[in-house]
Amino acid sequence: MLIAMLVLVVLGLTGLRIAQEYQRVVIFRLGRYVGLRGPGLYWIIPLGIERPIPIDIRTRTVSAEQQETITRDSVTIKVNAVLWYRIADAAKSVIEVADAPAAVYQLALTGLRNIIGQHDLDEVLQERDKINTLLSESIASSTFAWGLEVQRFEMKDVELPVAMQQVMAMQAEAIREKRARIIKAEAEFEASVKLSAAAAQIMENPAALELRRMQMIAEVGAENNSTTVVMIPSDFVSLSHTLSQYLQRGGATKADTNT
Repeated sequence: MLIAMLVLVVLGLTGLRIAQEYQRVVIFRLGRYVGLRGPGLYWIIPLGIERPIPIDIRTRTVSAEQQETITRDSVTIKVNAVLWYRIADAAKSVIEVADAPAAVYQLALTGLRNIIGQHDLDEVLQERDKINTLLSESIASSTFAWGLEVQRFEMKDVELPVAMQQVMAMQAEAIREKRARIIKAEAEFEASVKLSAAAAQIMENPAALELRRMQMIAEVGAENNSTTVVMIPSDFVSLSHTLSQYLQRGGATKADTNT
């Protein structure tokens, strides 16, 4: 009896197991699923009657290998992506799929190629948030049936052909040159408007012209150069203009007399 009790105690101790905080243990009894154990200390029926399968429920990071795919506008690109997922239902991840990590990896590669093929190159490059959301949604329904939860699925890098890079560089340069010319034209237009307003203001008050000339002399003198500035009063300008008009009228009168 003592020996039988010792054997029973030893068998009972051999059934003790410990699961870590990040582990859940799927228990099969004679091939049938009976429940989950863990975390902490748990006990199973020894002698192979119950079989434990520990499952790590921490978030896993998978780097998808570079995929060469064609966009909707027939541009061949190479895309790298990163997938973050965790096992939300340990029992399903064992019962519903044979190899959950390999299955979700292949599903991610397929989803990546499908989503990229449904969008143009400009959308892939400029609307990355939208593409990342579509990537996650494309595989979420399938992984849910396997007990997996996709947390994030994002593109990491997009590699373009050399010829396409050159074309895009030329396009970007042309766009920048266009913007520069537009800005320069707008600046010249605004300057012409301001100059027209200033000219109108000076015509209404001739003394402003004299003040502007004096200011110009002060600016030239401050540069410490050898420039010589000869000032002509505005009265001389007005007198020459009046004299020119008088001579023109006299010439016209003489021509009429000869006729």
